[in-house]
Amino acid sequence: MVEVYALIGPAGTGKSHRAGMLARRLGIEYVIDDGLLIKGGRILAGVSAKREETQFAAVRRAIFSDPQHREEVARMLREEMPDRVLVLGTSREMVHRITDALDLPRPERYLDISEVATPEEIRLARHIRRVEGKHVIPAPTMEVKRSFAGYLVLPLRLRKRQMEVFAEKSIVRPAYSSLGRFFISDSAVRDLAEAAAREVEGVAGITGAQVRSGPEGVSLCLDVAVYYGTFIPPLLRAVQERVRERLESLAGLTVIKVEVWARRVVSSSSPRD
Repeated sequence: MVEVYALIGPAGTGKSHRAGMLARRLGIEYVIDDGLLIKGGRILAGVSAKREETQFAAVRRAIFSDPQHREEVARMLREEMPDRVLVLGTSREMVHRITDALDLPRPERYLDISEVATPEEIRLARHIRRVEGKHVIPAPTMEVKRSFAGYLVLPLRLRKRQMEVFAEKSIVRPAYSSLGRFFISDSAVRDLAEAAAREVEGVAGITGAQVRSGPEGVSLCLDVAVYYGTFIPPLLRAVQERVRERLESLAGLTVIKVEVWARRVVSSSSPRD
């Protein structure tokens, strides 16, 4: 029989921020938080409530009101057969609705957020939620980006010691946040990509750029002019890597594909395009 533990606290008090550390302390691999089933920082199943357009829809998502969503996560739990699960909720009632929906037993232990976070840490978490509209998902950024294409997704790294990465979480701003969702236009993506390409030594200029945006992320096709004497294959790979890195780190975008074509060769004395 699976053992269920619950972490309870009002919205915005830092439950998701503390979930990973608490789970490790209790020897728990699996966390259920805001509609997601997460194992060791990897999202196994579910849809994040933070994708919803309204607070009401987010709550329904978090308690697995949608039958298809509920069955997806319940099926994964049956396949994984975890020994222990940590469930996050704003109250015992909410946790009970989650466990009942997923055919899990009621928790054998309830922990309040005040048991794992100081009053000052809770006040800070509330401030960040209220003023900046930021929410934490207890999974690495590359995991979260698959579900949050088009949103601003930023890494949040916690360190146990100076040089040791203890955990990685992700910060998102949901659509129902009072500050709204970030949208990045195709023209802005194109400008960022062109600027990144020009940083690569051997690129004389950009002769064309196309951006295709979709629910899964963005794809780009760049035409570049290169200086005479430049070995082209490694240069094109360098441009691909630089553009991808800049768009992911500066814009928080999911980059599906970057195509780079050398369309012109110019002498070193020619002006840059």
